[in-house]
Amino acid sequence: MPTEPKAAASTETKTAVPTGPDASGGRDVVGAVLKACTLLGHFSADRPAWTLNELTTASGMNKTTVFRLMATLIQAGWVDRTDEGAYRVAMPVFEIGSAALSKLDIRSAAKPFMSELAAAFGNTAYLMVPADQGAVCIDLLEGRNSLVVAGINIGSVMPYHAAAGPIVMLAHSKALRDKWVTKGLPAITEQTITDIDRLTEHLDEITEAGYSLSVADYLPGVAAVAAPILGRNGSVVASISVGGRAEEFEGAALAAMIEKVCDAGVRITRIVQALPRA
Repeated sequence: MPTEPKAAASTETKTAVPTGPDASGGRDVVGAVLKACTLLGHFSADRPAWTLNELTTASGMNKTTVFRLMATLIQAGWVDRTDEGAYRVAMPVFEIGSAALSKLDIRSAAKPFMSELAAAFGNTAYLMVPADQGAVCIDLLEGRNSLVVAGINIGSVMPYHAAAGPIVMLAHSKALRDKWVTKGLPAITEQTITDIDRLTEHLDEITEAGYSLSVADYLPGVAAVAAPILGRNGSVVASISVGGRAEEFEGAALAAMIEKVCDAGVRITRIVQALPRA
């Protein structure tokens, strides 16, 4: 096993450790535990193993600190080493994860990500699921500057061919496309796409991009960004979105929303795909 690296002369770089209201607890918070949790947070199904140097770079922590924290996690049984010397999470982490997943549903899985979106942008975050009659809003969380969107509440049923949340599910579902992409779609606003060829092209673009952006196609002056949430077989099971005043969905702000909404969709998808089968 590698020996402890020599301590660097410079002071530790204080980055990558969560900050803000949710992370600050004054004297009640143990900094070393928080840092250890940050290191564990780097492990995922896509990246199950990390070397000491990789964790040091990714976390922004001092190499000696990372080494000691990982050694402690190994001693506790939460982490072990691969044959090549990299770190990987051990079985107790999976057991705890299984316990959490056993009582988790899509709404509770999405709630933390909706909170992040509402807090980050001040707009309303939505969670929608597909149904025969349309996209159903099953949860929403208003931000500090939220625009009260009339007609979109928990339980609202929306057409699939307008608004970011419904249309991103339509784009990612062949079954929904076969049923809903037909002649005679109603124009809800002047921006609603009703032409079949144009709509099909738009849906293909959404599928390629991995997200949808709607601007005044469901409600005048309202815009939204949405990402799909996929089940085990790749079928769409929900969408997560953030919506508000159209003028707020431009430039760097829009780019940040797209990035964060897409990230939320990917992360919730991972959780949903790990949920126990009903």
